[in-house]
Amino acid sequence: MKTNRFLYITSLAAAALVLRFVFVGFFAYDNFFVKLAAVIIILGAGSAFVLRGTAKVIEETTEVLSEKTKLAGGLLQSFGTAFPDMVLGVIAALVSLRLKNTDYARAVNFAIIAAATTFGSNIYNIGHAAWCIFRQNLANAQNNAVLMFPFSKKGGSVLPINQHHLKPSLAEFDVAIDVSNALTLLTAVVAMSMVLFGQIKNPPPGFAGDLYQLIKPVGFAVFALAVFVLYRFRKNKRRTDSKSEEEENYYRHRSAFTLWSSLLAAGATILFVAESMVRAIEVFCEITGIPFVIAGVLAGVIGCLGEMIVIHNFSVNPKGRLGDAVVGVAMDNIVTILGASLVAIMGGIFLGGNALILIFVVILTLNTVLIWQISRLKNYFLAAT
Repeated sequence: MKTNRFLYITSLAAAALVLRFVFVGFFAYDNFFVKLAAVIIILGAGSAFVLRGTAKVIEETTEVLSEKTKLAGGLLQSFGTAFPDMVLGVIAALVSLRLKNTDYARAVNFAIIAAATTFGSNIYNIGHAAWCIFRQNLANAQNNAVLMFPFSKKGGSVLPINQHHLKPSLAEFDVAIDVSNALTLLTAVVAMSMVLFGQIKNPPPGFAGDLYQLIKPVGFAVFALAVFVLYRFRKNKRRTDSKSEEEENYYRHRSAFTLWSSLLAAGATILFVAESMVRAIEVFCEITGIPFVIAGVLAGVIGCLGEMIVIHNFSVNPKGRLGDAVVGVAMDNIVTILGASLVAIMGGIFLGGNALILIFVVILTLNTVLIWQISRLKNYFLAAT
């Protein structure tokens, strides 16, 4: 990874293509174990190798792009890391629309996967971000390094802020809190509009309980609001000094073409692996009988893995990018809402009543916890100045 990024990105793309055009083909076999093996390989290799690798590329390219373009590093980071969420949801929605006139029940199942994956991913990255910042606050309070995960050294250690090479700015915390509050409002709008305007009167045969859809007019409104939030907080608030310039980064002395090409290649790689994973999730539901909404929420881990890795790395490697990570998580979830609105505009988001309540209650609760932890971290800085 340190010597030849071109070969590394090529290997990631090749792995994604093999998963998409070779292993997905095994789903055509009428054999339980063949299908299960293909599912495990696609989900395992896709998340452990392809998505983790592309997250690293995104992490490095957005750092330098932020310095060159003066755009918020968290904003650039979010477009890269939120891409899996959007792609998983959009692809599931596209499949749903293709099936709408021929197999309505299956189309609804894919629409449920689209919604559960898109919104479910917010649960994981908001929760993980709140945990990372909680551990940072604990390290600050104790003025000592603490393990990211108690009783395990594999997750690395979090150092007190006073031992970080470059400190975040107070403005970054303000942006993170503002964007997180905007996320709370947008999430509430989506949930309430589905209940008030989106109930399906005639759910498909065999579907138990109420069924709700995010209707197109609300999708357009949420899309416009999400774009406004991203534009409003687009400016870079990160502190920079000579220390940040000295940090080793392959892309720091590369052309803008190389930077954008690498970022786009990472996005295209995610596109292929995400499509394979959506198909694997459907097959896994079919052969195990697991409800599609549960599989969709679990698939949210796949979609948000990149963001979780980024904020984890920024927390345990104190190189002055904790502020980027905090802003990036908030931005990432706004971009995810943007993706959900696109899926709604396409007509491909449905959720059952219980799933709708649980998913949105958990998102709103975790987002409140995240704002609380960011506020505590900001108070630490205010007390130290």
